[in-house]
Amino acid sequence: MTDQLKKRRMYLYLLVLVVGSGIAFQGWRTLLNNFAVDVAGLDGLGMGIASSVREIPGFLALLALYVILILKEHRLAALSVVVTGIGVALTGFFPSLVGIVCTTLVMSFGFHYFETMNQSLTLQYFNYTEAPVVMGRLRSITELTNVSVGAFIYFMAKALGYTEMFAILGAVAILAGLWALTKDPSRNDLPIQHKKMAVKKKYWLFYALTFMSGARRQIFIAFAVFLLVEKFDYSIQQITVLFVCNNIVNYFINPLIGKAVNRFGERAVLNVEYTTLTFVFLGYALTDSAFVAGGFYVLNNVVYNFSMGIKTFFQKIADPKDIAAGMAVGFTINHIAAVFIPVLGGLIWITNYKAVFFGAVSISLISLILTQFIPGQLAARKATS
Repeated sequence: MTDQLKKRRMYLYLLVLVVGSGIAFQGWRTLLNNFAVDVAGLDGLGMGIASSVREIPGFLALLALYVILILKEHRLAALSVVVTGIGVALTGFFPSLVGIVCTTLVMSFGFHYFETMNQSLTLQYFNYTEAPVVMGRLRSITELTNVSVGAFIYFMAKALGYTEMFAILGAVAILAGLWALTKDPSRNDLPIQHKKMAVKKKYWLFYALTFMSGARRQIFIAFAVFLLVEKFDYSIQQITVLFVCNNIVNYFINPLIGKAVNRFGERAVLNVEYTTLTFVFLGYALTDSAFVAGGFYVLNNVVYNFSMGIKTFFQKIADPKDIAAGMAVGFTINHIAAVFIPVLGGLIWITNYKAVFFGAVSISLISLILTQFIPGQLAARKATS
């Protein structure tokens, strides 16, 4: 079996799991804010609490290192997608703060552990120039999947209730995970991964960028769509149309981002992301236009995908045996701020929602400063070393 064929098997394996996980997560993400406001009656603080709980499994991503002592990484990836689907499928049956918190916790364990394994397997199975392209392609397919989910919700929202839609979307992920559990795309000639927590000084910049990314991302996840629903009265159909437009744009842009990482390097790509996000978060705070706010949401999602540069930067500076542990540590660091920022943001939201987004502006500027420590033309130097 050729090396390229072995890589193709892993690519197709991850592709199926990415699609299954994406259907469940995007469906949950599209429906949740309207479900929480219209059915469960949650306010900004309630959403902040639910968002913080959602990030606890990400904070516990290090436990994945102990799980892969028992299960192979690809098996854990498949099982995690099954768990994601179960959490999403159950959401509609529990329209309360407690119910949303519990089902979100189940969904989140599956989602975060799959993402940890997905990133680890991608960085292990594909080299420095292949990894950004593969990440871009998988994200592009995710966007196409999200468009399909948006179309499903848009046309079925009047015929089906929240309970039925959550159940159907979750079931797809469960089936994808069960299929993957019957496959084995792994190979035995790769470096054996360290399966214990290891925080190393030489990775300090990766850790710092990851921490700031998690803090900034959580403000976006917890409050950007909530702003659209609460302040601008977006309906479920309008949110769905916005998500579809966002996914179509990202479908075409994501493969280009992977190529941009190879051509211009991580520092240049991340500079674009953080500079743009500074203006985007200012826009959230200052605009009174529902249309403009929706445009900022799409732009936010586009530049967020540039964050793959943080992962490919780590791939280029890391010992090959540190990839799995590094991704697990990175996920945990990414979610340290995520555990408390949504709740803190929810409390601030009650007094002045603009302050939440001004805080995100500060985080973006700090990230921009940190990015300047990434060596220029790292990809070129690594390729010739």
